[in-house]
Amino acid sequence: MMRTFLQSDDLHDLVAEQFGSTSRLTGLERLTGGSKKGVYRLGLDDQKTVILYVWAAGENYWPPSPTVPDDPFTDASGAELFAANHAVLVAAGVRVPRLIMLDRDGRYLDADMALLEDAGALRLETLMERDPAAAAAPLSILGDALRRMHTTFDPRYGRLAAIAQGKASQTRRTEDIIVDRALGHLDAAAARDPRLSAAQQRIAAHLHHLHGRVAPRREYALVHGELGPDHVLVTPAGEPVMIDIEGLSYFDVEWEHAWLQMRFGEAYPALRPVDLDADRLELYRYAQVLSLIEGPLRIADTDFPDRRWMRDLAERNIAKALAAI
Repeated sequence: MMRTFLQSDDLHDLVAEQFGSTSRLTGLERLTGGSKKGVYRLGLDDQKTVILYVWAAGENYWPPSPTVPDDPFTDASGAELFAANHAVLVAAGVRVPRLIMLDRDGRYLDADMALLEDAGALRLETLMERDPAAAAAPLSILGDALRRMHTTFDPRYGRLAAIAQGKASQTRRTEDIIVDRALGHLDAAAARDPRLSAAQQRIAAHLHHLHGRVAPRREYALVHGELGPDHVLVTPAGEPVMIDIEGLSYFDVEWEHAWLQMRFGEAYPALRPVDLDADRLELYRYAQVLSLIEGPLRIADTDFPDRRWMRDLAERNIAKALAAI
């Protein structure tokens, strides 16, 4: 598809109404890294900058795929999810960008949008690579925030908005959902890669073996869903600021920590994790490996700008999936 992104003229009314009729837009930068929504940095003539989120079809690079109906992490995007999750994180004392304005009525654009504080361009991932000593304090603060989240419990699992509306399905065990999700990812990935096709039955058997060791659970924690150091900004004051929060859910804390261990690597212990179930963690680690094959291969077939990076990510995880069997 031919994609058209925001231009300065599209934001004249937004800037005038939100910052005053004499304010002028002096810069508009579409930030890289987003694949489901557009993220823009707006520069104003008083030297202030703000961030604009835009949820529009033309900003979403992901093609549709078969999904598991009760998987809370499927297609976790949209202004409704963002608004509900933002409010919960603020109430929990988790630092997120300050919300200036949310528009779901198309007042300015033919799309949902949110205007947010600009927490800066420095990602925790960059700081960890460039200056591990300077990253120690933000990692510690982030660990405190995660502990607050991971000790906030609910007897129901699912997206926060669905739970609040009484629409979250509770008919199955969470590990059953994850296995179905992983088998769906395996089917789709095997159709794209002959190595996975040849090993598909053995991979599925390994998944079922891991699943059979997991004990039932009926209490769920507040999790981000896919938190890596690229989803944390660090302000000039050294505050870690959590972003990309649409996947926030009540779910098994091991799902979060399988991702944290992979993404934070050697820095993971600095987050001071809560106690985890080893069997559930191992199942979820393997399921995420399969997810990180299927998703990157699928988006690499689109016009996503960094397709080579996605293919390389899939290749690394293909190696992991095959090594386990």
